[in-house]
Amino acid sequence: MHTRDFIRLTGSSIIMHRLRSFLTSLGIAIGIAAVVLLTSIGEGIHQFVLAEFSQFGTNIVAINPGRVTTHGVAVGVFGTDRPLAMADADALVRIPHVRAVVPVVQGNSEVDGNNRQRRATVYGVGPEMPTTFSLTVAAGTFLPLDNPDAPRALAVLGSKVRDELFGNANPLGNRIRVGGDRYRVVGTMESKGQVLGVDLDDSVFIPTARALDMFNREGLMEIDVLYRESASASEVVAGIKRVLTARHGKEDFTITTQEQMLDVLGNVLDILTFAVGALGSISLLVGSVGIVTIMTISVTERTGEIGLLRALGSTRQQILKLFLGEAVILGALGGIAGLLLGVGGAQMLTLAVPALPVHTPVSYVVFAVILAVVIGLIAGVMPARRAATMDPVEALRAE
Repeated sequence: MHTRDFIRLTGSSIIMHRLRSFLTSLGIAIGIAAVVLLTSIGEGIHQFVLAEFSQFGTNIVAINPGRVTTHGVAVGVFGTDRPLAMADADALVRIPHVRAVVPVVQGNSEVDGNNRQRRATVYGVGPEMPTTFSLTVAAGTFLPLDNPDAPRALAVLGSKVRDELFGNANPLGNRIRVGGDRYRVVGTMESKGQVLGVDLDDSVFIPTARALDMFNREGLMEIDVLYRESASASEVVAGIKRVLTARHGKEDFTITTQEQMLDVLGNVLDILTFAVGALGSISLLVGSVGIVTIMTISVTERTGEIGLLRALGSTRQQILKLFLGEAVILGALGGIAGLLLGVGGAQMLTLAVPALPVHTPVSYVVFAVILAVVIGLIAGVMPARRAATMDPVEALRAE
């Protein structure tokens, strides 16, 4: 059979039954559109969350009290004989490649100022907080270098706290009360927005030692270490373990690198993207059943044609390829239409809901088209085999 005749015979059945071919391809189109749209939403959320999480940088190491046991159970602060202290943070500054160390204590307290009151998150931090977490001071200065054990009562306001307490007035130099203690405002921060549900703008930053007293804590909640980008994370972690183990007498702390956190978060988001894509794939299953049904009907209707082709010398392989080609064309047409629907739907969703992150990678586009062709091929195997195994005499007699 010549290639021209093969193409003509394959396409003629699709053209002769336009409505049937359209409805068959529509099933695949809806499935592909669902997969593209849902995976675009999943990938958009994936990139958005990772971007939010990594905006502080990827060269940060977090140290928490307590050690994760070999059985995977977090012992936490109850399993450590010695909590993390300010002196531990001071010792970590001398580790090679370390740029900054921030001892952290966090709590919640009433903040009074300018005859107004607001409840806000209070962070007890060190002066290297802006450098470590890429924060920007809008006015004034951040907490200055001071005696870490007896710092002055100074405070820096997040943008939301500043607006709520002082409005358009300049808060610098004013006195506020945090947890009942008086503090002088020395700076305000630029808006950072919410990061993974945490509103950094609705915050007040005070010296760590004062936060320890305010919340009646014996030790730090966390120590964050910023190291140079050119340094190896494993080398920095080894230095931290060496210093803290020497100070504590044992490894009663947990070290987590930013890379580890991003990897775990990325794996969770990959599963989410796969899950939403799998939901869309259910529609593809329905579309593949449609191709099987239509191709089976087509084989039955064209029994005489099959017998005639066999009588004229067409081989079983050529008959098989003829019907497989028809199934692949139906799948490919549905895939292209579904791709246009999916990408178009993603763009419309972005315009309708700008806050919803939607991203369609090129790899998804290519995969969607290939998937549609493969589905058409697989769905057409059974009807095509039936057509190829027909006895030519019986087929002509049926005509």
